Amino acid sequence: MTNREALVERLRRYRRWKPVVEIKELLVIAICCGPFAIAVNRLLIPHAIVGGGLAGFCEILYFASGGLLPVWATNLGINILLLLLAIKLMGWKFCARTMYGVLCLTVWFKLIPVPEVPAISDPFMAVILGGLFSGTGLGLVLLNNGSTGGTDIVAMILSKFGHLPMGRALLASNILIIAGAYFLPEVHSVEKVLFGLCYTFMSSTAVDWVMTRVRQSVQFFIFSSHHHEIAQAIMTQVPRGVTVLDAHGGYTQQEMKVITVIARKNESTRIFRLVRAIDPDAFVSETQTIGVFGRGFESIKEK
Repeated sequence: MTNREALVERLRRYRRWKPVVEIKELLVIAICCGPFAIAVNRLLIPHAIVGGGLAGFCEILYFASGGLLPVWATNLGINILLLLLAIKLMGWKFCARTMYGVLCLTVWFKLIPVPEVPAISDPFMAVILGGLFSGTGLGLVLLNNGSTGGTDIVAMILSKFGHLPMGRALLASNILIIAGAYFLPEVHSVEKVLFGLCYTFMSSTAVDWVMTRVRQSVQFFIFSSHHHEIAQAIMTQVPRGVTVLDAHGGYTQQEMKVITVIARKNESTRIFRLVRAIDPDAFVSETQTIGVFGRGFESIKEK
């Protein structure tokens, strides 16, 4: 098979599996909006704690109206307005999955009622669990090319047209929302404002942890005179592809071969065992990578 034929075959295989992958991603987005809604409706609202983002703003409207404006209704209404603006400024393609994520989150907000008595009596424990729930759910949504809308849309618009970094825009909006909750009679407490900040910190930390944990990979540099045997063992028994590099020792002034291989973190123990079994005197360097994209790892995603 020529290189062109191989490329055509890979593209054909990609087109064949793309609908299956997209369906899987949509299912994960739908399911993982649930923990976020649980965090808001079951853990934050009963303790009158306002978090960041659009959900926090919807909490403010909920408390200000005495519960007449449910979170699901205000979340849907505001997101529709933001999406109409985003479609006009950034195009339909950007908004398609965001619209789906917004609808999924709205359904979860509607299905999960706000209890009269807090499910967890300790507000600090509610904040910790709420942050873990929402952050884990949002992290999995983001990993599957999804979005729940809200301040994400505002931040992206400001980042594209206002030349304001997205991170700063999100941080500023979250601080304004949480600080604004102080003036609500139900909140009106520095302690609850601090709880809101703690929740936002826990949620963002959980998002980062999920995204880096799932994609965690390591890179090996293996220096050994038995490079051929080690390379064959890794390719057949792990299995991972390897690259053999030409190297020149600065101290010994000798030519040698260096094996480099990128693998999942959970495959590193197997690689170490293979190297030790073949050459106990091998020199091995293992480093953690931020992200690996391509065949055998995460697919290259559009930004």
